[in-house]
Amino acid sequence: MEEHTITILLLGDERCGKSTFLSRISRGRHNLKGKAAVTLLRDMDQPFVFEIRSRAGKYRFEFYDTSSPESWKLLRPDLAVVCYDISQRLSLINLQRVWIKEIRTTFTSSDVLPILVLGLKRDLRSEDDPNGIIYPQEGYQAAQEMRADKYAECSAVTGELLTEAFDDLCSTALKTTTDEGGQSDGGCAIM
Repeated sequence: MEEHTITILLLGDERCGKSTFLSRISRGRHNLKGKAAVTLLRDMDQPFVFEIRSRAGKYRFEFYDTSSPESWKLLRPDLAVVCYDISQRLSLINLQRVWIKEIRTTFTSSDVLPILVLGLKRDLRSEDDPNGIIYPQEGYQAAQEMRADKYAECSAVTGELLTEAFDDLCSTALKTTTDEGGQSDGGCAIM
């Protein structure tokens, strides 16, 4: 059975939840549901490796977080996951103004690189702060405007939509090994 290595790069502002997300999924699929204590992975342990088996073969997902290595711009990712903090409007603004431009200018393959927008810290969405709240439809619209392939959101702390977000990420990553690639046929799909 052939083994494929897939490089996945998580981009986004500091403290938007990328490390917590990676730490939670690193505990295995059976630990994605419900609330759980999260022990953060250390940056020096990158890449964070996950082995996935499917009928099509064996896959080695290598996740990199932008906080390390410093030379992340030298990577050649198969999938870019652009993350933002649902409870921080500035995080969404930076996603649109900074991170998508970083992808487009850094990676020569950006015209075929699949991009998934991931809203994190869904548990912190609060009705008490109507100016800071980012509702799913607003995140999805931003993803469409950036011409991302997919949009998902979740909470790594409570487990809300974590399984679904992880499945979307995996299915997009697996498609990068096919002739069609992981890009959508046009337009962003909400997951």
